[in-house]
Amino acid sequence: MITLNDYLYSGDTVLKILLQYSSDLKEEAIQSHNQIDLAHSNFLMQIIELLEHSDFLTSQSERMKDFYLYMTKQYPFLAFTFKGRIKSLIRAEEKFNGNILEFIYDYYKTNGKYPNEAEIKHSLNCFRDLIAYRIVISLPKCHVSEDESLEEQELKYLYEIANTLPEFLEEKGFSPRLANTLLNDYTGGLSKNSSPYYRDYVLFPRPMGYRSLHITLYDNLTRCYTEVQLRTKDMDDYAEIGDANHFGYEKGQEINRTRRDIIRPGECSYFDEAYERLVKLQELDLSKIDVNMFKAYNNQLINDGCGLFRGRQILPFEHLSRFQYDEV
Repeated sequence: MITLNDYLYSGDTVLKILLQYSSDLKEEAIQSHNQIDLAHSNFLMQIIELLEHSDFLTSQSERMKDFYLYMTKQYPFLAFTFKGRIKSLIRAEEKFNGNILEFIYDYYKTNGKYPNEAEIKHSLNCFRDLIAYRIVISLPKCHVSEDESLEEQELKYLYEIANTLPEFLEEKGFSPRLANTLLNDYTGGLSKNSSPYYRDYVLFPRPMGYRSLHITLYDNLTRCYTEVQLRTKDMDDYAEIGDANHFGYEKGQEINRTRRDIIRPGECSYFDEAYERLVKLQELDLSKIDVNMFKAYNNQLINDGCGLFRGRQILPFEHLSRFQYDEV
């Protein structure tokens, strides 16, 4: 069995690594009649397409920029950042194998048996966040009176922006996709019209406390999916440098060990392979690898200029409040 780790010590570029890994996976999959590895190879080809033929990102990011410009006019008192990225190779590989583990584990717990190859393959048609844009807002304290809560005011603006985004971007050629998480008794800040499109991790945080609003869009002009995430600065801090980041590795290892205890080695080869690939990535010492345009002194001090570990940036915009010292 080949893994991504096998290609991270030759000094090659990320694109060369992707091309070689995808090609070898495909060849091995054909020889062993492994449809999951074939799907894995095709998944990597999607990332290769993004890196080799990125002209469409100019069109997409320009239309995304229109929403940024709208926000600068509508909310001149807010500070916010607006960034786009292509998912990094390591994160994409982790997500692909993690999804296999989660699907097989949940299927086994529910049905008392393992899914067949076709069912596993079907579960992998869900990767729509290889391109993502993130909007992070912050309300300067000068705009909050003593009897108001800064967090509540920021949430008010966050939901207000989220409610505007689907219709605004639909006029720019994006079609919002249903999130399949709509609850009849939803009590969050999303409107009736916009709530079907969002996954509200603000009202319903993920297990490690991660909070954000996520919406998936299909770009009809460039024919691809993209995701938009909206969060406050506190939510972003927690995700990037807080518990959701620091304990992510430990939590992932704990979850993997639990699944491994239930699904024993040799019972499901697809689980075994995904588990081994994922554990190898989680145990990777980034300071030891040799990838062109990448350098790390440890797993925290990283200079990633190629999108191996951190997402490759598409566009960065920053809007600073025009009224830092004056109330609006």
